[in-house]
Amino acid sequence: MSEENLPAAALPEYAERVLEVAELIPPGRVMTYGDVAEWLEEGGPRQVGRVMALYGGAVPWWRVLRADGVLLPGHELAALAHYRDEGTPLKEGSRASEGHLPRVDMRRARWDGERAEGHT
Repeated sequence: MSEENLPAAALPEYAERVLEVAELIPPGRVMTYGDVAEWLEEGGPRQVGRVMALYGGAVPWWRVLRADGVLLPGHELAALAHYRDEGTPLKEGSRASEGHLPRVDMRRARWDGERAEGHT
């Protein structure tokens, strides 16, 4: 059984909390790794990124990304399909960017979590 398919009871507590935040992000919106760590008031962007890399396959992983809005390397096309399906605001890729892939328009797509229930 791969780590991303472990039962919830087998997940480290921090990983479980990170994944819960990822599930709260509405379609068409995103949070950065740092945003998630700040929301949890624990860890940092690298810890959140590690959790997403190891366990994020069962949650909307494409909604948690780097602060510059660059699509997850190796998963660009899958992420782009999700962004387009959900209407996530995108910026056209520059000619200098590899493959001219768009990136997420962080100014418009970033979610601050204010509407989530149960978070103060």
